[in-house]
Amino acid sequence: TAVCDRIANGESLRAICEDDDMPTKSTVFMWLNDKEELQDQYTRAREKQADKYFDDIVEIADESNQDTIVDEHGNKRINSEYVQRSRLRIDARKWVAGKLRPKKYGEKIIQEHTDADGGSINQR
Repeated sequence: TAVCDRIANGESLRAICEDDDMPTKSTVFMWLNDKEELQDQYTRAREKQADKYFDDIVEIADESNQDTIVDEHGNKRINSEYVQRSRLRIDARKWVAGKLRPKKYGEKIIQEHTDADGGSINQR
């Protein structure tokens, strides 16, 4: 569907549904509830969206054209606002990609069991 294609290309469902020629979010959720084939397409679109966000992270990190600016005196300095915005964009995409595809992009959690004295407990 057009909705799934746009999601796969990184658009949010909210932004898509704001277009006059698109269904409302409640309609999309109703369709997802009723149509198994659409559920599968939607799931795959969200996985592709996570992959797109992953690719975006690399592009944002590699983009450095606006990292420095020249002030009114001709001095070159760090464009802190741009650097911080880039960091925020990367962090947001990492978080969303981790939620959409936790096995692929999520944080790996390792649990270590210790006894009362803080020593490691070997599990068998």
